[in-house]
Amino acid sequence: MKILFHGAARTVTGSKHIIHINTGKKILLDCGMFQGMGKDTTTLNSDWGFDPKEIDYVIISHAHIDHTGLLPRLVKDGYKGHIICTPATASLAKLLLVDSAHIQEADLKYVNKKRLKSGEEPYEPLYTEEDALNVFPLFDTVPYNEHYIVAPGIELMFTDVGHILGSAAVNLKIKENGKEIRLTFSGDVGAYNDMILRKPQPFPQADYILMESTYGDRLHEHTIATSDRLLKFIVDTCLKKKGKLIIPAFSLGRTREVLFMLNKLELENRLPPLTYYVDSPLSIKVTNTVKKYPDLYNVTVQQLLKRDEDVFAFKGLEYVEKVEDSIKLNDIATPCVIISASGMAEAGRVKHHIANNIGDKRNTILFTGYCEPNSLGGRLKKNPEEVKIFGKSFVVKADIDEIASLSAHGDYGDLCQWLSCQDPAEVKQLFLVHGDYESQVPFRDRLIKKGFRDVYIPKLHETVSLV
Repeated sequence: MKILFHGAARTVTGSKHIIHINTGKKILLDCGMFQGMGKDTTTLNSDWGFDPKEIDYVIISHAHIDHTGLLPRLVKDGYKGHIICTPATASLAKLLLVDSAHIQEADLKYVNKKRLKSGEEPYEPLYTEEDALNVFPLFDTVPYNEHYIVAPGIELMFTDVGHILGSAAVNLKIKENGKEIRLTFSGDVGAYNDMILRKPQPFPQADYILMESTYGDRLHEHTIATSDRLLKFIVDTCLKKKGKLIIPAFSLGRTREVLFMLNKLELENRLPPLTYYVDSPLSIKVTNTVKKYPDLYNVTVQQLLKRDEDVFAFKGLEYVEKVEDSIKLNDIATPCVIISASGMAEAGRVKHHIANNIGDKRNTILFTGYCEPNSLGGRLKKNPEEVKIFGKSFVVKADIDEIASLSAHGDYGDLCQWLSCQDPAEVKQLFLVHGDYESQVPFRDRLIKKGFRDVYIPKLHETVSLV
């Protein structure tokens, strides 16, 4: 058996790993899009490193675009098999993939306008909405903790990892040469003190583990005071400086947590009387979908639902759907809070909001999760004097800040806790994926000290034969 690492190898996005069984069968774990990789992004998303037509099965860990975003391209390029995931992942992925196609077409419309003026050929999107819709009939859903036969000799079970709604670790039992090989792919592991979702579940003993390592070198802030920190940013920016608080947040996951905290502040009679805009048509659809899976919330939220039927709504909340209404937000002079996708500020409406407000010292850009270093969010986190947006330079006068504890990725404490159900002596190899190399090296050293003997950090497009 071999593992081929075609994405999220010493990077955080583009998750794609192939399990190549000796019988010739190939299982693709995730089919994610590279995001925030600067000029290399398009090239990385265009170069599979493998032939999609040769893939037999696709198994998806969760709906985030860096784990599902190239599914339409995969099908367009010849994949015809099932796409296996949890029910919630299928529901959310359908929304995100169509939205991804819209974003690509909208962003390229702006870029191509400039290219045509310069006499250059226009760019084509990676895929269209029609390509995204072609993915949906291939989804095959499997609930958590149910044993599912992918094919003779290949058994799957999903376990909850608490990252986003429907996120799962992929636990496989594969029979090869008369032996049973146990392999687990973590997907992305959430925090054990997540304010909305259940804790990550223990998973069966594995021989081989592919594990995310996004925050392998750090511990998050305590989340107990996170709503207090958010309130402080609102007060300082909107009430004291009379500015706008702009919060880049992915429609799936982070937006929900921000709304949940604002709801909590209202229940505590502490929410300032402002207008809170969620500028994302996708967020409305995602919110309605999330509400269909209350059994995946943690006990605290389920108890709260008994006295508050909508834990994501509060006075002053307004959803913005139309583009023209989004543009009008630039002309608003009164203090307000704008929550808009994407979380890395690399695409979507928030990029325009940042461009239009970053030159005003009254405003604050507040990040709520990980950003690829080359993404707009990653560049802003370095507090530059100037930044390029849409090819134009902008002087950075607005405050740039972050609430790190809102990350949906667990820190190294959470990751070690997730691994605590394993006997390190039985794990033959542990592969660190979905992380920057600088954060993976200290995490590898930490895991070796915990008894995991062989911890390896693969490179992009590397093939590793299992020992």
